[in-house]
Amino acid sequence: MPTDRVRRLRDDALRLSAPWNFEVGLHGGEAWMETQGELWWIVRRGHRVAQVLRKMDVVIGPDDLLVGRGTRRQPTPEETARLEKANQYMAAQPGGWGQAGHMSPDFPTLLSMGCGVVQTRIDDLSSRLDPAAPEDGPKLAFYRAASETLDGLCDFAARYADEAERLAASEEDATRRDELLSIAEVCRNIPAHPARTFHEALQAAHFLLFALNFVEGCGLSSPGSIDRYLWRYLEADLAEGRLSREAAQELLDCFFATFNAYIGKGLAIGMLVGGRDAEGRDVTNDLTWMALHAVDHVRLSYPSIGLSVHRNTPPGLLKLAVEILAEGPSQPAIFNDEVVTAGLRRAGLPAEDACDYMNSTCVEITPSGKSNVWVASPYFNLPQVLVDIIADVAEGRLPAPPSFDALMSDYMTRVGTQIAGAVADQNRCRYSCMAHRNFPLASCFVADCLERGLDLDWGGARYNWIEGSFVGLANAADSLEAVRHFIFERGELDWATLHTMIVRNFEGDEAWRQRLLREPAKYGNGEARVDLLAGRIMDRTVVEAKRHRTVLGGGYHSGLFAWIMHAELGSGTGATPDGRLAGLPLSPGPDPAPGRAMHGPTGTVLSATTYEHLDLLGGVALNFKFSPATLSTPERRDKLIAVLRTYFDRGGFQAQITSVGADTLHDAQEHPEQYEDLLVRIAGYSDYFTNLSRKMQDEVIGRTELEL
Repeated sequence: MPTDRVRRLRDDALRLSAPWNFEVGLHGGEAWMETQGELWWIVRRGHRVAQVLRKMDVVIGPDDLLVGRGTRRQPTPEETARLEKANQYMAAQPGGWGQAGHMSPDFPTLLSMGCGVVQTRIDDLSSRLDPAAPEDGPKLAFYRAASETLDGLCDFAARYADEAERLAASEEDATRRDELLSIAEVCRNIPAHPARTFHEALQAAHFLLFALNFVEGCGLSSPGSIDRYLWRYLEADLAEGRLSREAAQELLDCFFATFNAYIGKGLAIGMLVGGRDAEGRDVTNDLTWMALHAVDHVRLSYPSIGLSVHRNTPPGLLKLAVEILAEGPSQPAIFNDEVVTAGLRRAGLPAEDACDYMNSTCVEITPSGKSNVWVASPYFNLPQVLVDIIADVAEGRLPAPPSFDALMSDYMTRVGTQIAGAVADQNRCRYSCMAHRNFPLASCFVADCLERGLDLDWGGARYNWIEGSFVGLANAADSLEAVRHFIFERGELDWATLHTMIVRNFEGDEAWRQRLLREPAKYGNGEARVDLLAGRIMDRTVVEAKRHRTVLGGGYHSGLFAWIMHAELGSGTGATPDGRLAGLPLSPGPDPAPGRAMHGPTGTVLSATTYEHLDLLGGVALNFKFSPATLSTPERRDKLIAVLRTYFDRGGFQAQITSVGADTLHDAQEHPEQYEDLLVRIAGYSDYFTNLSRKMQDEVIGRTELEL
């Protein structure tokens, strides 16, 4: 059970509507104004990060064991005036446009070396350069910026040590006084020096993540595979009697709660436990199990934790995960380590890098500590491609395809054209970030930025590919099958009539809409006729994506998940030939469209594995929705495990489970104040049900409840 402290931290996070903080804008903007004469953009960026860390308030809450949070106070009138001036100045500055973060930094380097040793490395690398050599100038500027950010991070920790000692001096409760003195001791050592204990390792990791996400703007930087890099610290503490298991669990629970105090709702902070090492050996340890217990204790949306399983994963570990899922927190997601690792190897990664990966935020895959991968860049609307073809034919811009194969050829060509256009857009974004962004602090902890003397935005990371994600696969496949069935095979519809029905959202054509919904085969039921259409689409996206290279040298990879974009894209998409009405959410990933899974989880699994997942490094998120009663007994939970094992044996990438009854969800719509902590799985991540739009809530409710 969670401790009272963890319960209070959890309740505090739930009450926090938005982690707004004026200090980043104030101190960051003023730091930028201070350096307006500096020619190197990256040096200005480094100074900005350092100054925010040097000047922002240090706040220690009454229950904090891990420290580092933004202030919740409002600015004074004097600060408000300064902030307005800083914001006006910053609004006039050019900026990079593109994704940031979505990665796990190199925590082993931070924890084993500390910032001091990293700065020594920077000094050594700088000393080898010639300031007069044109190729060395950018590197020297990068090293200057990186070193200053490390100074700022260490200053931040030292100020927390001072504050903890100040509070301890007036603390009357002996237990809390000892906790504050312990916090001070921890912050005196890390992150400047190597971590010596589990507490210090957690605190150092938190300081870095807070600085990257909240200060530098390297958003959704995540803790990654904590059971790999934190276990040796916990193992030593337990062996030497410095820490009890109960105290260690409370510290880990506190670590889980920290993200919810400074990351806005509706996003995702990735964490992945389990998996195998480069030799294929299971890496499960006590911390893997403790992380799952922390999910059960904290029950907040962050971190978005996944369990990476393989054939030799301890059976009890997967059973524990399913038991937790049956209770309703919608976490952990379950990843197929064998498929993900094989996909990374196919992409060219050596075994030692391919085995250590993370769910970037939702299900997108990035190598831990080595990557500057952009994910879901962008999202593609698959059914809209067919709707556009129908409009072009009906309105005379395109001859009617003479056969269904000709239609498929046109469809695939258009998908390829969209991918090429997206790559061109992302390359332009990369160039803008090279010029007007930079992340010198993050670059200190991503291989091989320091060795190359290159910032993340300049291509310093070892891996720099971009991932796009395709949305509405089931709607596209079902729509194509409907066109084949009614136009090409039965001749009951023509292009103009179908187009008219779509444009008027089936108004006056409900009988036809019902036929479109009911007569053609539907994806998600193990029917090869329509499943193979989905497979042709996804196989083609992989081929088309592989044609392209991106600015920093990486390739372009496909994915099949949606975050919330199935609702966003759906809201702008008219009716579709599968009978879907205008404005409704699209199918999010490899899932059947809502209400169309007629053969339970078996049919869903068969359809979702018609096509290969190995190349879909952009992530595949398969949703299962069960009523609590369906997972209420050990026997039924064992059936779910059997379904998951079958899905993975057939090459499935990832599965995620929501176990909340429709009655509960309907009640939460009407009485949201009673369900603040109700978590549901969306499309790759978990979110608070009451935080969703009404349309998204209806989409979750409308998913087919499966039986085992």
